[in-house]
Amino acid sequence: MRYHRSDVVAQAIVVLDRYGLADLTMRRLGAELGVQPSALYHHFANKQTLLAAVADELLARGRRVERPAGWDERVVAICSELRDSMLAYRDGAEVVATVHAFGLGAAAPYDEIVAALAEGGLDPELRVVAARTLLHFVHGHVVDEQTHLQAGSAGAIADEPRERGDFGLGLALVMDGIRLRSAKPDRVSLPPERA
Repeated sequence: MRYHRSDVVAQAIVVLDRYGLADLTMRRLGAELGVQPSALYHHFANKQTLLAAVADELLARGRRVERPAGWDERVVAICSELRDSMLAYRDGAEVVATVHAFGLGAAAPYDEIVAALAEGGLDPELRVVAARTLLHFVHGHVVDEQTHLQAGSAGAIADEPRERGDFGLGLALVMDGIRLRSAKPDRVSLPPERA
């Protein structure tokens, strides 16, 4: 049977969710699809490009149709959607954060955040920094959440699953700073860069 690129990505997500990122290999994926691993290279040049497609698909599956009208509410919605998309799959946070850090994919949330921040009146340089700061917060927070959940499930730690995370409050703190900068761009000075 011949598979399409989308079939390979869909099966890669199944393997990721079942076994985790460490076991998502071209060999295992080929075995799951009943093909030689070399057949997968018809669709993907290497594992990194496969992971980029997986990350983009995870984000697409978690996409919500409606966005709030206000720029700041839209940023919060994008960040919350990103969190939910990564938490929906085992090691989803690690896949998305790594692919984004390598510049291979998972760019849609960043692009949407930058566009919303432009509506909020941030100058172009601050939009980039604010968007990256928001993504660093979301990626880092979700990696921590997911690691804790998986370690607890595997019995590696004795902690119970956390009843309530502090994601919303942390995001609100970051957004408060962005709103302040947007409303009064000269009010807070940037710290000097270190060499």
